[in-house]
Amino acid sequence: MSALENAKTYTGKNLETIFFRPMLSGPSATELGVRVLYNMPVPTTVQMWEPKENILQKFTSAGWSGDSVSKKLQKTIPLHRVKAEMGYSAADYFSLVYELITNRADVNMEDLTGTELEEAETTLFRHAIAEAIRATMWVGDTDAESGYNTFDGFLKLALAYAKTVGFLTQYSQDDISTPSKSVDIFNEVWVESNERLKSLKADGNLVYFVSADVYQAYEQHLDSLGTEGAYQDYMNGRQTLSYHGIPVVDPNLYYYLSSLYGSKVIPQSFCILTDRRNLALAVNTADFPGNEVRMWYNPDEMENRQRAVFMAGCEILDDALISMAVREETLS
Repeated sequence: MSALENAKTYTGKNLETIFFRPMLSGPSATELGVRVLYNMPVPTTVQMWEPKENILQKFTSAGWSGDSVSKKLQKTIPLHRVKAEMGYSAADYFSLVYELITNRADVNMEDLTGTELEEAETTLFRHAIAEAIRATMWVGDTDAESGYNTFDGFLKLALAYAKTVGFLTQYSQDDISTPSKSVDIFNEVWVESNERLKSLKADGNLVYFVSADVYQAYEQHLDSLGTEGAYQDYMNGRQTLSYHGIPVVDPNLYYYLSSLYGSKVIPQSFCILTDRRNLALAVNTADFPGNEVRMWYNPDEMENRQRAVFMAGCEILDDALISMAVREETLS
C-alpha cells in the first residue's frame, strides 16, 4: 500500500502535457463532438470573419475600390474557476488502481514500479474529470443550487438563444410515442432554421443533437420501414443515425437529465440543429496561479485524495445558428 502514499503534484507544463492535453486533443476531443479550445489566451476570444459579398466589379479604371472591410463576429467564452475532488478509502483506491494495472497486457505483476502506479492513478482521475467536463458542458446551470453548476452548458444556452434569435418549436409526448412523427421534428427544425445554417450543410459539420427519447423514436421509425436494409439494421443494430445526410447524435445525457426533471432552463427532451464548430468548450490550465492537479494520501482518514483546479467554460459562438425543438412541458 505504501506505493500509493507518495504525494504527486502536476503544475505548469506537466499539468498540460501529462494530465489535460491527452483528454482535450486528438481523438479524445473529437469524441466530445464540439469545438475544443485548450489553453487559448485569456480572455478566450474567438474571431469569426464573414467575407464581403459581391466583390467582383467591372474593371473600367485603375484605383482601389475595396474600401469596405469584412464583417467580424467576436465572441468571448466566459471561463470559470472550478475544482474537482475525489476521495477513496485506501483499500478501495488500491483495488481501483490495481485493476487498471492488471488489465494491461504488457505489465509485469512481479515488478510494479512507481511509474506504473502513477500512470494508473492519473488515468483514474483523468477519466473522472473528462466525464464531469462533458456532462457540465451540456447540462450546466450556474443558477442551480447544486449539481452541475460551475458553468452554463449548451442546453441552457441553446434554449435561451433559440427563443431570441434562432428558432424554437415544441412537440408533445404523443409525438415521441409515435415513432413516425420523429421525422416531423427533424423536418421542422430544418425548414425553419436560419438560411446561413442551411448553407453550411455542404461543409459536413451540421448535426442534430437529440435526447435519448427522440433518438429512440427515430430508430424505431427506421425499424418499421420494412425494407431489407431496415431488417438488417433491426438485427445488427446501427452504429450511427442520420437524417437527409445530417448525423443524428445522442450525447448520452439520460443519467444527468433524469436528475434535472422539472427544470425550465435545461430541457430533458430536445432536438438541436447546429454546426459542430458553433459549440465551443474552453479549458485553461496555464494562465491562472494555483491551477494544479494534486494526489496525496491522508493518514488521519486513511484516504487517498485527488484534487484538480483549473478554468473551464463553454459558449455558442453564433446565436442565430441554433434551431431547436423541445418537448412542450419545457416551455410551460
